[in-house]
Amino acid sequence: MTKGGGVLAVGSMALDTVKTPFGSVRDALGGSVSYFSASARFFTPVSVVAVVGSDFPARHLALFKRLGVDTTGIQRVQGGRTFRWQGVYSYDLNNPRTLKTELNVFEKFRPQLSEANRRKRVVFLANIDPDIQHSVLSQVRNPVFTACDTMNFWIENKRPSLLRLLKKVDVFLCNDAEARELSGEHNLIHAARWALSRGLKLLVIKKGEHGVVCFSKQGVFTVPAYLLEKVFDPTGAGDTFAGGFIGSLARGGRLDLSRVRRAVIYGSVMASYNVESFSLNRLAALKRADIERRFRHFRELTRF
Repeated sequence: MTKGGGVLAVGSMALDTVKTPFGSVRDALGGSVSYFSASARFFTPVSVVAVVGSDFPARHLALFKRLGVDTTGIQRVQGGRTFRWQGVYSYDLNNPRTLKTELNVFEKFRPQLSEANRRKRVVFLANIDPDIQHSVLSQVRNPVFTACDTMNFWIENKRPSLLRLLKKVDVFLCNDAEARELSGEHNLIHAARWALSRGLKLLVIKKGEHGVVCFSKQGVFTVPAYLLEKVFDPTGAGDTFAGGFIGSLARGGRLDLSRVRRAVIYGSVMASYNVESFSLNRLAALKRADIERRFRHFRELTRF
């Protein structure tokens, strides 16, 4: 990898308390860049920029270092508390019910990039305030491509800023409800046409257990979710998908159609592993051979 290569991921690290029909965890490692980096590391070097409190367990930072993730961009605020999220899932695993959100040190998160991170070839802006996403983009230098995620809260409360952001990034990831809300179009084809008209090269719509649809001006690529016998916790599945997807694209640095399709499959494979356990447990134990084996199986399942 050339100097300045790899992916820069900016977003949240969190402690999650999650309950699903299949079990529960308390204060488990979570957050957007946690899942993203644990996934993307299989494809490209990853540097993360985030903020945590003094209560963030040292073993979590040690885990990222063991996984080969660059953690020098993580700020620890002494005396502060880490961002926390508490949610519960019913058997409809696509829609968690949030019980509590505590922003804590994340509320004042204003990332200042190091010189090394300014030179990263690929930038992923996880689900954070679009004003902060703008700030990060203003600090990076000539990336090959940039990508961002969002959520309904920002669509409803920071829409003008988000619309400006769409003109500056190449890849936009969201779920189907967010695509409809942002565009004002119920039909996803119309929503995609609206999004691409704003300058995007790719719109990736995540549909949970129903798969992924990727739109570009060259066409549409859609795949189902990988079939699983057991799903324990879908928390972080979208960020895990983004890690596999962006990480795979970062290896080539181009957004041509064949690479994009391959990246969608890798992202789907990574997300399928993530939901097999709580927190990052499955991703941390994963081997590259596991990924390639499931990739081949996915290809057989969808080929005709």
